[in-house]
Amino acid sequence: MTKHQKRLSVPNSWPVERKEETFTVKADAGPHGESGVPLLIILRDVLGYADSRKEARYALNEGNVEINGKEISDEERPVGMFDIVAFDEREEYYRVFPDEGGRLSLTPIDEESAQSKLGKIAQKSNVPGGDVQLTLHDGHTLLVEEGSDYDVKDSIVIANDDDEIVAHFEYEEGALVTAVDGAHAGQIGEVDEIQVTPGSSQNNVLVEQEDAPVSADGRFETVEEYIVVIDENFVSESDSDSEASGDNREQGDDA
Repeated sequence: MTKHQKRLSVPNSWPVERKEETFTVKADAGPHGESGVPLLIILRDVLGYADSRKEARYALNEGNVEINGKEISDEERPVGMFDIVAFDEREEYYRVFPDEGGRLSLTPIDEESAQSKLGKIAQKSNVPGGDVQLTLHDGHTLLVEEGSDYDVKDSIVIANDDDEIVAHFEYEEGALVTAVDGAHAGQIGEVDEIQVTPGSSQNNVLVEQEDAPVSADGRFETVEEYIVVIDENFVSESDSDSEASGDNREQGDDA
């Protein structure tokens, strides 16, 4: 089975240039499904910390890179939305976040913020023993007590070391949200209205942007699937001029 991926067919969220080379590295199976970006692309193409797969492997074997608090040694490990990428020796910490083009980028955060990650609740189900299992957007699962007030479409913040839930943000009108896909990916605002659509069609969400209106009334509209409730800290992070993007570096050697 090939370990290469044609650049022209990678998901739109991948921070790679499609026409400079024919191939790029293929992600292993893991979190985030097909949208997960191989760690090698982050190290080589986005940050420029490695010039080749060989250099990336060396750095990973030294235990210098963590994702969500865990050391990673596989350069093809998928990295995706809201993951925390940490370089402790460099004292550099990043949150993976979609930019306004929908491509995944790295937003610098502080060490304290890097100790936990945000997740959108994608599924909620009862399990034997009376507990409830929550499945997050990246496939991560955790158990909570029956009767807990966590609902699908809510967001939670979990500690990297023990999966403890440290914050809960409800999906409701007035909630601070970001769009993670579609024409408004990366834009942040407050839910002004949730338009419930009869039948099996997606609900629509109207999001109000106080400082950056995109229409005459300062709102944009998107489907509910693309909306994630976020912490207010994301607003200051998204305004940072030091955000890393996929335009930093693009190397084709060693795929």
